[in-house]
Formats: sequence, structure tokens, C-alpha cells
Amino acid sequence: METKGPIGVFDSGYGGLTVLKEIVARLPEYDYLYLGDNARAPYGTRSFDVVYEYTLQAVRELFDRGCSLVILACNTASAKALRTIQQQDLPIIASEKRVLGVIRPSTELIAHWSVSRHIGILATEGTVRSESYKIELAKFAPDCTVVQHACPMWVPIIENNQHNSEAGKLFIKQDLETLLQKDPEIDTIVLACTHYPLVEAYLRSLLPEHVKVVTQGKLVAERLEDYLDRHEEIKTKCSRGGEIHFLTSENKEVFDAQAKQFLSMDVQSEHIHF
Repeated sequence: METKGPIGVFDSGYGGLTVLKEIVARLPEYDYLYLGDNARAPYGTRSFDVVYEYTLQAVRELFDRGCSLVILACNTASAKALRTIQQQDLPIIASEKRVLGVIRPSTELIAHWSVSRHIGILATEGTVRSESYKIELAKFAPDCTVVQHACPMWVPIIENNQHNSEAGKLFIKQDLETLLQKDPEIDTIVLACTHYPLVEAYLRSLLPEHVKVVTQGKLVAERLEDYLDRHEEIKTKCSRGGEIHFLTSENKEVFDAQAKQFLSMDVQSEHIHF
């Protein structure tokens, strides 16, 4: 009998919980195993080699715990590690398993919302430097102008629950204004970090009505459902018990308290060592 296991969801910290929340809302029947590498976060300023090493460790951990499908719910990991893992590692360590990211599902749909064909990307330094969004959007929407801006302070501001403070709002407003100064014709802004949905409402309050703000969770959930429908060989390996379990490399009490902010539910995690 074929062994079934949960769908793995990985992030460098807490941001991937915003993706997990939307996936569970769309596909509640499946089991999920979330892994946050909080002890080594953030990934955004780390080198490609380090992000790849850490991400591969996490993928192996999720595979070892029964996952046949792992979602990298982290833009930095998707930008810096996904392709290498898919092309170099999977054929050797687990050719029958799959690892997917969050960038392609986003870029496949983003351009549909832009009338001006000018798209802004707000992301971590690592995601901006990788130019992954520019590369992917060039495939799906070559007529679009893509402008990026790195927001290195946003993740620590959000994780320290300071995004609603006056100082936190000032940083966020300044970064948004910098992006729009680079290209005033932007009418679609992608929040290309899974932490950023927590400041979506504030960003919308600063923008004119015609400028759209796109978050990734719903897009990833929609594309995951489509992927499973198209890949029965993976779908049949995903267990369906409606359960969610959490792993963290950080102190589990700290993780549980922070995770509640992202999920609006009580969390009981398990601590792991890398």
C-alpha cells in the first residue's frame, strides 16, 4: 500500500504562515506540516549558497517526515534555491517527490491586473537581487515594465509586532513612496514577501484606488489546487485528515506566540535542530 503524508510548507520564519492560511482555506481536507527555520531567519540578506544550504536541509527534513510535496512559501528560498533543488538534488535524493515555489504562481497571474503594464515589486534584498520576478514576468508578460524596491526593515518590524507603531508605519510609508517615485505609472504592486500581507491594509490606505495590491497566498493556493488536479501521481500521496502540524528551529514557545499573530489560532509546535 502506498504511504501517504502531509503537504510540506517551508519558510525561513513566520511569513509562510500567510500562505499556509490561504492554502488550508482553499484545500482544508489535506494534512499539512509547516516548518519555520526561525532560528536562522531572516534569509533575505544571506548569500545564495547559504540560502540554498538551509533550504535543502529543510526540504530533506520534510521529506524524511513523509512529505511527497513541499511548497517553499518563502520568496527568498524560491528565488535562490528552488531551481537548484529541482534540477540538481531531486533527481538524486527523491526523484518521485516535488518541490514548488511561490514566485511562478504569482507571476503567471500578476499581469492580468495591470492596465498601465507597469508593475512594482516590494521584496527582501535577496529576492530583489535575484531578479526572479523580472525574469519570470518577462516570460508571461514581456510587455510589462517591472520596478523593484527592497524593504529590509519590514520583516523585523512585522516579526517584532511593530508594524502598527508610528515608527514602523514611517518605514513602510517611505519604502512605498520610494517605489512609486521610481515609476509613477505603477498600477499594480506585488507584496513579494510572505510577511507583507500583515501590512496590506495600511499600504492600501496610502494608495489611490486604481493601484492594486497583490498578495501571494490566494494565488499560490489557487495554483496548488490546479497542480494537484493535473498531477494525480502526487495528489494520491497527500494524506487527507485535515490536520496541521508545526515545526520550528526556534524556541517553540516563542514560535507559538508569534504564529498566533499570523494565523489567528492557537499553535503548538515541535522544536527541531538542524
